Amino acid sequence: MQLYAYDAGQCDPKKCTARKLARVGVIKSVNVMRKIPYKTILLVPFAEKALSPADIKSTSSITVFDCSWDEIAAFKEALRKLKRIKRALPYLIAANPTNYGKPFILCSAEALAAALFIVGEKEQSQYILSKFKWGDEFLRLNEDRLLAYSEAGDSSEVVEMQKVFMNDMKKAKKT
Repeated sequence: MQLYAYDAGQCDPKKCTARKLARVGVIKSVNVMRKIPYKTILLVPFAEKALSPADIKSTSSITVFDCSWDEIAAFKEALRKLKRIKRALPYLIAANPTNYGKPFILCSAEALAAALFIVGEKEQSQYILSKFKWGDEFLRLNEDRLLAYSEAGDSSEVVEMQKVFMNDMKKAKKT
C-alpha cells in the first residue's frame, strides 16, 4: 500500500512522525493539497464516514493529513472542497509520548498504522510502528479495537463497534 502525508508544516521537525517516516522512505510527503493523490483514502478527523475494510476496494493508497491538532479546524473548508475519499479513524487511544492515553488524538504514524491494520495490511502497520519506541504500546493499547474494526463489513459496522468500545470505557471509568 502506498502511503502519503500532507505536510502542513506545523509540527516540530524533531517530533513529527510523518517527517520521520518520510526520511526513512516509508511514506511520501506532499506539501500542496492538489498533489494529494486523487484516488487515495485521506484520513481526516471530521470525515463523514469511518474507515472500514471495505474502503480498500476503492484505492491503493492512504494519505494522512499532518497538521497540528490545534489548527485542524482551519483546514476544514479546504478539505471539504477537496475531491478525495475522506475517512475518519474510529475510537483509538494514542500511545505517542505527546498524547499518551488520549482517545482520538493520534499522531500521523499511529493514524497510518491504524488505517493499514483496519484495511488488512497488518504487516505494513507493524513495520511503521517498529520505527518508534512506543509502537508496540500503540498495538497493545488498541489490539481489541483494531481487530474488531478490521473485521467490520462497512463504515456503519465500525461506528457501531466504536459506540460499544466507548460505552465500555465510560463504564470502566465509573468503577
